[in-house]
Amino acid sequence: MSKKDGPRGPVWLLQIGGEIVMMRVAVTYENGNVFQHFGHSEKFKIYDVEDGHIVKADVIDTKGQGHGALVGFLQAQEINAVIAGGIGGGAQQALAAASIDLYGGVTGSADEAAVFLYMALGLKCGGV
Repeated sequence: MSKKDGPRGPVWLLQIGGEIVMMRVAVTYENGNVFQHFGHSEKFKIYDVEDGHIVKADVIDTKGQGHGALVGFLQAQEINAVIAGGIGGGAQQALAAASIDLYGGVTGSADEAAVFLYMALGLKCGGV
């Protein structure tokens, strides 16, 4: 694992021989947009990046998990970074302790937020 500087700090990436191989980003999700309360997120849109390209995007239900349980849910999904609207201090600390990077205070389209993050990291975007 290595770090690459993102718009709000470093992001962990799996690299092999200098190439970015895999990264997973979860966006709090509701009706195509970034959901504005992390702890009440019923769904996340998960974006997979391989070899520097977004190759897959799926909406995953949290199955009623909330607040503190969401960090464990994201760890089980092998998430590297989270894009969210509002998020409290406790959740921020829990994500940091789990080595999951956070990009909070985001509004608008979930797809546009993910594409912006990848562009800011200097990655290429393939079919979102």
